[in-house]
Amino acid sequence: MLRWSSFREKQHRQLIVRRSRELRVLEMADLPPATDNPPARKLSRGLGTAAEYQPLPAEKPVTLAVRESDSIEPMAVPGLSPRVESRVSALRRRSSQARDRWATKMEFLLAVIGYAVDLGNIWRFPSVCYKHGGGAFLIPYLVMLLVGGLPMFYMELALGQFHRSGCVSIWRKVCPLFKGIGYGICFICTFIACFYNAIISHAVYFVVSSIAFEVPWKTCNNSWNTPLCTDTLNATLGKSGERLTTPSEEFYFHRVLEIQKSTGFDDIGGVKPSMALCLAFVFLLVYFALWKGPKSSGKMVWVTATAPYIVLTILLIRGVTLPGAAKGIYYYLTPDFAKLTDPKVWSAAATQIFFSLGPGFGVLLALSSYNDFNNNCYRDAVVTSSINCLTSFFSGFVIFSTLGYMSELTNKEVSEVVGDHDASLIFIVYPQALATMSYSSAWSFIFFVMLITLGIDSTFAGIEALITGLCDESRLLARKREWFVGVVCVLYYFGSIPAISYGGQYVIPFLDEYGVSLSVLFIVTCEMVAVCWFYGIDRFSNDIKAMLGFYPGLYWRVCWMMCPIFISVRNFLSFGDVIAIVIDSYLCFR
Repeated sequence: MLRWSSFREKQHRQLIVRRSRELRVLEMADLPPATDNPPARKLSRGLGTAAEYQPLPAEKPVTLAVRESDSIEPMAVPGLSPRVESRVSALRRRSSQARDRWATKMEFLLAVIGYAVDLGNIWRFPSVCYKHGGGAFLIPYLVMLLVGGLPMFYMELALGQFHRSGCVSIWRKVCPLFKGIGYGICFICTFIACFYNAIISHAVYFVVSSIAFEVPWKTCNNSWNTPLCTDTLNATLGKSGERLTTPSEEFYFHRVLEIQKSTGFDDIGGVKPSMALCLAFVFLLVYFALWKGPKSSGKMVWVTATAPYIVLTILLIRGVTLPGAAKGIYYYLTPDFAKLTDPKVWSAAATQIFFSLGPGFGVLLALSSYNDFNNNCYRDAVVTSSINCLTSFFSGFVIFSTLGYMSELTNKEVSEVVGDHDASLIFIVYPQALATMSYSSAWSFIFFVMLITLGIDSTFAGIEALITGLCDESRLLARKREWFVGVVCVLYYFGSIPAISYGGQYVIPFLDEYGVSLSVLFIVTCEMVAVCWFYGIDRFSNDIKAMLGFYPGLYWRVCWMMCPIFISVRNFLSFGDVIAIVIDSYLCFR
């Protein structure tokens, strides 16, 4: 259909040129112009006469040149050099190929916000903030945001929007030497999909378990409970000196994960059928979010990106009314300025802002590639990154107000309430607090639904980065997108099976720390070097002026130039840290 539409447009242009030549010949000969009703002349391939000919209606899929009305005009941006005008014209020719677009600007903003605001904003930022100086941690956090996080965020949005390409093919236009970055991003997206969706499936299991008159992690009267389980919240040690466990802790480890059936990383055991169904449900949501590209994901983000804010507000109102809430918020915000002299605090701030905004994962390139060429990506970067950081800060009040409540119930310090396990805050501590409230099932249901919405738009954005990158490389995959998305989801489902096995909690931190965290830092360093030092800041600034009509300021150009150094310093500060993955007293990797 696209070829036939292009052929008819070509015939139309040839007809207009022929008619213009005839008029010029008549004017030069001082002959009267042709009558209003000239004799009909049949054209080949079924076209009408010149007088009867009307502009052809745009047929789907519509080319970008038609849909954007040739908005990429050098004259619309005064001050461009001839060389830049030539590059913009070449871009227009590339942009004439059919490509999906966001239906509205709000869909793009919600997609970016949904990607950036994920589970880490709920469980990671509050604890990192508390451990590294409380309110004083906001100083290095904001510095790292302004110096490194926001400039990299802005750069990726601008790159994807200008070149209209995913994480693979964009490097052929920027710097072919670094095309391997795109394939490296695809591998990282694979690792993330294999363990991140497993975490979401745990939340799905909690949602199903919450559909009961009483949540099953409220008491120790269940088949999976051990003799060490206690309903007494302020008890820590049994008569024999062994550490007692809470009902929520045993529900998570012995009912959801069934980690007792695995002896360690070398024996992860089988797969729980109910968890396999929960994982299948997650990938089913991912498929229907991605199968039509921005047309389908743009509709889903209206729910997945907005629902968490409604639930967080409800939980905050409930949390601040609980006894001890003020104590928890006090611990959250009390500044310890002495810790600002510790390099690890600045390294933690850089790590938090980097993994929160998410540059280097190819997602921002993919999402912005579906924008209009003249979209104000500068404003989008500032707005979405600000919302992300404010959400992290806001969620701290939600979490610590409830932790203060648990501290009041257990007569413990707030620091003793939080467990050592990465997911203990959202799967053990917070569910235990919800179990002590009235209507615990309803509170638990909305909390875990919020976790699903937080995770689902982040995971389908990550998979979208891989799909967009490969579809841009292969026209066949682009034409068969629905089938390709289905194949990817099926492959990722089977790749995620080890993460939901009985020993999945040994696999998840291993993939997170060694498959993603270290790899993405290397990838993003190469990306910044390729763009800032090889492609060039001046050339990149000209690209932004061609899109937005103004050059980026000195602040942005300096920050972009220093981005590779910023990431290298962050890596150096954390180089000496020894990463040990310890779960339930088992050292699975070091």
